[in-house]
Amino acid sequence: MKKIPLRKCVATGEQCPKKELIRIVKNKEGEVFIDYTGKQNGRGAYLKKSKEAIELAKKKGSLDRSLETKVPEAIYEELLKNVE
Repeated sequence: MKKIPLRKCVATGEQCPKKELIRIVKNKEGEVFIDYTGKQNGRGAYLKKSKEAIELAKKKGSLDRSLETKVPEAIYEELLKNVE
């Protein structure tokens, strides 16, 4: 039996299988973007693929804290578009 990698959602604090989460990355240049492959270089943070988790992360600033930078509004808009 193969081990399923688990990651923690920064908004809800839930442990979920990696495939059920969206990865947001900050690279060395300080750019923040959504990592659809899950393999990009840089500091990553995971969010559940739900509208509630994305809005909670935006409200609490948990994504900003875990990436140690201000996450642009466009990233949240793109995340919400991908979830719906």
